[in-house]
Amino acid sequence: MPTIDFLRAYWSPAELATNGVILLNLLGALLLGLLVGYERSYHGRAAGMRTYSLVCMASAALTVLGGYPEFWYGGHGAIVGSDPTRVIQGIVTGVGFLGAGVIMREGFNISGLTTAASIWASSVIGIMVGIGFYLSAMGLAFLCAMAMIFLSKLENWLPSRHAVAITMRFKQGFIPREDALRRMAAKRGYDIAGGSLTIGSTDGMQEWRFVAIAHGKNTGASLSAMSAELAAFEGIAGFQLSHARN
Repeated sequence: MPTIDFLRAYWSPAELATNGVILLNLLGALLLGLLVGYERSYHGRAAGMRTYSLVCMASAALTVLGGYPEFWYGGHGAIVGSDPTRVIQGIVTGVGFLGAGVIMREGFNISGLTTAASIWASSVIGIMVGIGFYLSAMGLAFLCAMAMIFLSKLENWLPSRHAVAITMRFKQGFIPREDALRRMAAKRGYDIAGGSLTIGSTDGMQEWRFVAIAHGKNTGASLSAMSAELAAFEGIAGFQLSHARN
């Protein structure tokens, strides 16, 4: 049966000081996680400030605990060698599953990649706090936030070619021609991406899916203009247009 001295060991000055250091690490991880998560929350992403702060704090907690095995169980447990790298590996693996949960695919569109990558970066920030690399952790949090805020603006400024995911459903018995489709796309400032064409058929109605890439940043018909033309296209029973993104 535990004695008073046994229980008192959990509240010894050394134990309390260690708990204080751990709490300061958790507070720092919380603030840095909030910094990175605010950008995602501001842009309406599924993972926001709460998710990032929790990931960052949990990563810091698991990492910093491995640095004080002599204080585990009030100092009564047998001191075993703790390998922080194995703890870090477990954190990275676990956060990888969390990041995979925010990646969504719909047709040619893939969303959530940036959020997944930033969640993983948030765990790394927590690990750096737990190890004691405070300045580096603050620098990484700042760089992550700046990258997510300003790199999208840089992407918009640099030369690029936007892409449109197109699904076309043809009337029963109508057989479309690929060469005519490619000529129509080229006339409107697009090329059909190589290897993107998928053809299916249900009840005699063919469905074509492909990605059209604009010739340049400021070329290519708008979605509204393409919609109006496809509505009048021979043999079209239905269609769907969306910006292809990832």
